[in-house]
Amino acid sequence: QVQLVESGGGLVQAGGSLRLSCAASLTTFSNSDIGWYRQAPGKQRELVAQISSGGTTNYAESVKGRFTLSRDNAKNTVYLQMSNLKPEDTAVYYCNARWGRYYERNSWGQGTQVTVSS
Repeated sequence: QVQLVESGGGLVQAGGSLRLSCAASLTTFSNSDIGWYRQAPGKQRELVAQISSGGTTNYAESVKGRFTLSRDNAKNTVYLQMSNLKPEDTAVYYCNARWGRYYERNSWGQGTQVTVSS
């Protein structure tokens, strides 16, 4: 069973920074696509950023220029560096991994809370 463990969440003031980590117990980690999603109270879960197995990144418009996603395949870990945080970034952040021949398999982490105070 694949496990994803997020860490790095917390409380920060607006304009501050946090770095989230997602560690995966996935033997084929380097061949997986990893996405960070977030869900605020009363809202649907949304994609924040994703990184392909080849290192290509995509970001939601709301976080472009503020968030940076990177991966360290040697550590089976993906990092989401979040800067210039805004109160609207407050949410539970989840890590998702997709892998397999057609990326048909996926797993979710338990989430980490990010709270940005104004």
